[in-house]
Amino acid sequence: MTTDQYHEPPQELSAEVRTFARMCASLSEEAEAIGWYEQRIAVEQDPVARAIMIDSLGEEYKHFSMELEFLLRAKPRWRQIARGILFTDGDIVSHGEEAESAAD
Repeated sequence: MTTDQYHEPPQELSAEVRTFARMCASLSEEAEAIGWYEQRIAVEQDPVARAIMIDSLGEEYKHFSMELEFLLRAKPRWRQIARGILFTDGDIVSHGEEAESAAD
């Protein structure tokens, strides 16, 4: 079994921490897949192949969103900060600074 996602000995980590690490790795993989599909769609000339890729991209969005929600539920402070940034208008960095300050 690979343990590349761990930075500490896995046997010393709780099951909860190992699950969290797996979900972080999955989130990263979904983000990478989204980037790949965006590139493929940008250059694909065949309309049927492109339509399939667009459909696949939607699946990646769904998986990314579900994994993010799992992680945010596991870490209330992260969720609090995210609420101050996500789905808002205006300056993202300012919202981030304000959300982080409010969470401290």
